Amino acid sequence: MVRLSRRALDSAWTVRATAGPFPDSLGGLTVPATVPGSIHVDLLEEGLIPDPFHGDNESLLAWIGLVDWTYRTTFAWTPDGNDRHDLVFEGLDTVATIRLNGEVIGEVANQHRSYRYDVGALLRDGDNDLEVAFRAPVPYANRASLDLGARPRPYPLPYEAIRKSACSFGWDWGIATYTSGIWKPVHLDSWSTTRLAQARVVATPHGDGGRVGVDVVLEGTGAGAHSDAVRVSVRGPGAEGSAVATIEGGEGRVEVELPQVERWWPVGYGDQPLYTVEVVLEHDGAAIDATSRRVGFRTVRWNTEPDAAGTPYELHVNERPVFVKGVNWIPDDALPVRVDRGRYERRLRQAVEANVNLVRVWGGGLYESDDFYELADEMGLLVWQDFLFACAAYPEEEPLRSEIEAEARENIVRLASHASLVQLVGNNENLWGFEEWGWKLSLDGKSWGATYYYELLPALVAELAPHVPYAPGSPFSPETGWDAASGRQTGPHPNDETRGSVHLWAQWNFRDWSTYREHTPRFVAEFGWQAPPAWTTLTGSVDDDPLTPESPGMIVHQKAIDGNKKLTSGLLPHFRVPADMETWHWAMQLNQALAVGAALDHFRSWAPHTMGAIVWQLNDCWPVTSWAAIDGAERVKPLYHALKRAFAPRVLTVQPRGAGLAAVLGNDTDEAWRAAVHLRRMTFGGDVLAETTTDVTVDPRSTLTVPVGAALTAATDAAGEVLVVDAGSERGVWYFAEPRDSALGDPGLSVSTRAVVGGTEVSITAAGFARDVSLLADKAHPSAQPEDGLLTLLPGETVRILVQHPDDVRLEADALADPRVLRSANHLVVGSGTGDAR
Repeated sequence: MVRLSRRALDSAWTVRATAGPFPDSLGGLTVPATVPGSIHVDLLEEGLIPDPFHGDNESLLAWIGLVDWTYRTTFAWTPDGNDRHDLVFEGLDTVATIRLNGEVIGEVANQHRSYRYDVGALLRDGDNDLEVAFRAPVPYANRASLDLGARPRPYPLPYEAIRKSACSFGWDWGIATYTSGIWKPVHLDSWSTTRLAQARVVATPHGDGGRVGVDVVLEGTGAGAHSDAVRVSVRGPGAEGSAVATIEGGEGRVEVELPQVERWWPVGYGDQPLYTVEVVLEHDGAAIDATSRRVGFRTVRWNTEPDAAGTPYELHVNERPVFVKGVNWIPDDALPVRVDRGRYERRLRQAVEANVNLVRVWGGGLYESDDFYELADEMGLLVWQDFLFACAAYPEEEPLRSEIEAEARENIVRLASHASLVQLVGNNENLWGFEEWGWKLSLDGKSWGATYYYELLPALVAELAPHVPYAPGSPFSPETGWDAASGRQTGPHPNDETRGSVHLWAQWNFRDWSTYREHTPRFVAEFGWQAPPAWTTLTGSVDDDPLTPESPGMIVHQKAIDGNKKLTSGLLPHFRVPADMETWHWAMQLNQALAVGAALDHFRSWAPHTMGAIVWQLNDCWPVTSWAAIDGAERVKPLYHALKRAFAPRVLTVQPRGAGLAAVLGNDTDEAWRAAVHLRRMTFGGDVLAETTTDVTVDPRSTLTVPVGAALTAATDAAGEVLVVDAGSERGVWYFAEPRDSALGDPGLSVSTRAVVGGTEVSITAAGFARDVSLLADKAHPSAQPEDGLLTLLPGETVRILVQHPDDVRLEADALADPRVLRSANHLVVGSGTGDAR
């Protein structure tokens, strides 16, 4: 019996513009095309368009989304004795007609699913012509919106009317590309008798052992009598086993029992042992198809049992509560086809190094490639996956409903075996939007997605992956429901901070970030603050002369409504607005870090009442002023260091408690933390005005609050004093006045360097009190990235920061001591000063 063969159809593709407002230079021009790829990537490769991320090229290239593009290739084929030949497209972006040898085999309109066609009757011995003719996505979406009826959304184009990544139409941090293309692999599958159409693999621990269950769905050619069996083998740390079962009626289940397995844990809680599961389809004793998965044995649930304070949203892995230290994820490139496994690994590794333990894949983006989830499994990063609905009312009518069911089925099956996956969520902010954003009047009875979130999606998860927790939306109160008869949501408001998950956006939009401390939510799934990208990223993407916060290129690369106004109003309570551009850039980056850092310190101080916070956002998809900690050129912003400190295994912060202050110690480790807590009220000059020391023990995975006495909290000179609390290597600081009202002086920073493996070790010594010392190292060399930042030094203290860069780069102390590079909060109060190099 011939085994299923798979032939990649990834060569000799071309593309040309066939209709729409394309430039004369493209008329009749056939361009070499890459598959997988996209039209932007192909035109860039041939030098036919400028970089869409540079300057105002976004608007110059908007015509691409109005043009029809046709991809073609020719492949040779010879009959090979197989009964069946399937042409498989793993992903098409988005609206296309597919022809083989001039015959239409498919009409598609969904980026988020695959397509398979039996083409045996159309293949010919010799050359075969394959064509994928894409229709322009912008006019298609507009027409679909007219057919389905307009729905409320935050942006002009009706992304809710087409099953295409919502943010490809632009977002408040994202460029609008409206790209088209064959964005995932194409292949020809040839097979006989039967193939594995679906394999749902679940690893379940019990006691010291575990079980691997595999539910299979077979597809047959219907040719002749046959006997099919599925053999499952499992191997991994300390375990090996197999089982075989005959499959009747095209569906069946095979289970492998393992007497001893190792548990999979999130990063920071244990190791991540993975087991390889091989699933082999046998016909008359011969292997004819196979697939494999890597699984981890763990249990997962979300505790939402009401308590005296409301309803918690508490993640449990292997029955241990996990404080979620999370980040929101958007597509890592606005042209997602360029994101390969290496880029995923760099980004997720940065998340782990920032002490993150969960990544939320946001609903306006994509179901990421298998590489993303495999790497998350390996690194111990938990994944919260939204279904792809965001910030809009979605029609529930055909043809969208069937497409949504098809994409959900496919992606539930694809993702559900991953140990990292801890939740599937119906949408981003649509339950909230229905209640608060004026949708009810605008909809006037039209559908908005409720039956997807409350009926269809939970039913599909229950059918295909009952081991995966599901929530209808984010934010979401667990007691919220849907009454179809009245067309109303029932129960609590979906964004009630006392119940379930909450999104906090009032601070960024119109309140000072210090008011985060007014909230003690059970779980925060979104909040954040903006800042520009790294200086090198910014100046490499904008050509303005002079460059100012409001110069034309800066505004193009600031997508948030009133974004610069909010940046300014958010800065003013803390710092004055600097007069020069580079200092403005530093001030905004620092204020972002302080805002998010203060919020995270506050939320964590209330654990276990609050059991997680997910920052908006980890990453960017192009160079832009945004909420990201890592910019579109993969450079870290000061916010990254704030995340790393706030999410550290052990933290010490000073928090308001009632009319006073408290030192709060958080211990997110399995060992008790015994420390002498040293509290000092000091002048910026280093004089100790009051002090005390107390010995404490912080139990594993717990929080300890130590009240601060009145002698330490009653400043006699608020502008010139600070409360410093140390416990071993951890330090918490409380300022009695905002920086703009303080007596911060020149910190007198000096710098020395030495070359080390992986970069340069930089030693920074402060002659005076130095607040939030940071190295904007990319100004010294574009490849330079500091491992740490936002360091506060007392007079005479020295810190060391590793600046990573390639081995062939040399960083001199003079370059790093440059006041453009060596920054602190002091410099926003007294001016930049000059660091000394030695």
